[in-house]
Order: sequence, then structure tokens, then C-alpha cells
Amino acid sequence: MSDSITVTVKLFAAYQDAYGVPELTLELPQGVSVEQVCDRILYDRPQLAPLKGITQFGINLEFVSAETIAQNGDEIVLIPPVSGG
Repeated sequence: MSDSITVTVKLFAAYQDAYGVPELTLELPQGVSVEQVCDRILYDRPQLAPLKGITQFGINLEFVSAETIAQNGDEIVLIPPVSGG
């Protein structure tokens, strides 16, 4: 049995701009929360750190809390606030 999971992280707005791609596939330890997934994203792009406290999270098209544990194969969405004009 593997002690890691693979998830797809969909990127929007500033996250997508910073990475230059619409999604990432990450291998992470089992038991990781969506907040820890966000931390992993921010580790590679520290300029996004100010968004952490205002980003909403989703798993498989449902909004979830930051403490929700990701499962193998999940599609995780990081939703930063978007300003309209």
C-alpha cells in the first residue's frame, strides 16, 4: 500500500497567472489537508502567500473547509477572490 496520493489542483486567477498552467498534478502524503495542498502551491510561488487567508477550497466540485483531508484522485480547486469591473 502506498503512503502517498495523487491529486489534481485546478488553478484560477492569480494562481493560474503565477504558474502559467490551468492545473497541476501533485503527489502528496496521505492525510494531507486541502490547506496543506495550498501551502505546497504557495511554497513554489511565495508571491501568492497574501492570498492564503482569503482563498476558498473545493474538492470534486464541492466547497470544503481548509481541514478537509484530500483523497487519492481528488480534484482540488483553489479559489482566490476575483474582482470584477
